[in-house]
Amino acid sequence: MLRIYILIQHIKFQLLDQHNKDIKIISPISVIGGPLDFTLFAIWASNPNDHDGHYIEQVWKAINHYDQLLNNGRTILTGDFNSNKIWDRKHGNANHSAVVSKLAEKNICSVYHRLLDQEQGKENHPTFFLQRNKEKPYHIDYCFTSEDLYSKVKNIEIGTYEDWINYSDHTPLIINFDL
Repeated sequence: MLRIYILIQHIKFQLLDQHNKDIKIISPISVIGGPLDFTLFAIWASNPNDHDGHYIEQVWKAINHYDQLLNNGRTILTGDFNSNKIWDRKHGNANHSAVVSKLAEKNICSVYHRLLDQEQGKENHPTFFLQRNKEKPYHIDYCFTSEDLYSKVKNIEIGTYEDWINYSDHTPLIINFDL
């Protein structure tokens, strides 16, 4: 059993025992000791060793595996989902829209989409530029929160191509909470 503890101003991060090693790049983490305890799912949807698919299929597997954890409220799923509704056809039933719908059943929503009244697949703010090309923008990074944490969202910031392209092909999606 692997346990990870990080102490930052009395906040502890601990990988939950339920962590599925086969979905290693999507990690359920208990965040405790701050003003509000919650479960954080750190997501990087890319596992080339998974022969059943990668990218959004990994997120689909994770939300099904962690189904019970997602019922508990105080939940954040955030990171690089490597996905968007525009690619749904490529992924069969385990696609982006299916993930969004299953999370919605748990009262978990995309902060960006809800706060800025954006439609999935028609986002006005990209978070990724394929091959660092400004002419190939996509929105593939997300922060989903349970309803109890969404009510604590103060604001959202999305980095720009100009400010971030020297550092990454992604721009940050920053969610500020009032805890």
